Amino acid sequence: MTLLEADPVAPVPGHGEHDSPVPHVRVAVVGSGFSGLGAAIRLKRDGIEDFVVLERAGDVGGTWRDNTYPGCACDVPSQLYSFSFALNPGWTRSFSPQPEIQEYLRRCVREHGLGPYLRFDQELLEAAWDGERRHWRLRTSGGAWTAQVLILGTGPLSEPSVPSIPGLERFRGTVFHSAQWTHAHDLAGERVGCTSSSAPRRGSCPGSTGRSPARSAGSSATSRGRSASPASASTGRGSRRWSASPASRGS
Repeated sequence: MTLLEADPVAPVPGHGEHDSPVPHVRVAVVGSGFSGLGAAIRLKRDGIEDFVVLERAGDVGGTWRDNTYPGCACDVPSQLYSFSFALNPGWTRSFSPQPEIQEYLRRCVREHGLGPYLRFDQELLEAAWDGERRHWRLRTSGGAWTAQVLILGTGPLSEPSVPSIPGLERFRGTVFHSAQWTHAHDLAGERVGCTSSSAPRRGSCPGSTGRSPARSAGSSATSRGRSASPASASTGRGSRRWSASPASRGS
C-alpha cells in the first residue's frame, strides 16, 4: 500500500462544492482488497469520515475476487491471514480457500460500515498532482474526483501477464490465464498444459510434479488444506499441509 499526500496537509485553498462540479474528498483510497479495506477501516477508527474507496470491479476482494481457479487458497495459515482488529475464529481450513477469504473481506465491509464509502466500477485511469490547488486530480472510468490524500491499495497482483510463447497464436485449443479462469470450459477428458513456475499451477493442475523454484517447498506440495480445529485456529499448531495462493501475474 502506498500513501501519497501533500506536505504538509492543508485545506485546499478556494476549493468547495460551489466552485467545481467534481466531488472532492480528503482521502481517496484506490482498491478494495486487504490493503484498501484495511486503510479505509483505519481511517474510520481515527475519526476520518471524508474519504472514498474507488474500486474498478463490482465487488470487494482484490486478488481474492479475481482469482477463482480450481484449488485457489492461501498459503499462509488462516489465523494469521486476517486483520488484527477483525480476527476470525470461524476459519474452516488451516489454509483457507478463496471463497472463504473473499467472504471474510465482505464481512469486514459490513461490520465496519464501509458500504457508503465504496464506489464500484471506478477504475483509476489517471492521477495528477495539482500543485496550485494542492490536491490530486483523479480520472476514473466512472468520472472525476479530487482528493488531498491518495492511498494506493491496488497491490501487485491486479494484472495478468501472458508470456510471449512462440507459436501460441497457432494453437487451436482454448487458452486462458489462471487469473481469468474460464469456468464454462469443461476440461474433463482433455489434455491440459500448464505453463507456470508458481502456485496457481499447483492448485489448478494438481497432477503436475516437481518443485517450483520461485516458491517455498511448502507451496509446491499439495493443494489441500487441513481442517481447522479449535486448537489449530487459536495457536496455529498441528501438522501443516500447504495450498496454492495467487502468485505473481508475471508467472
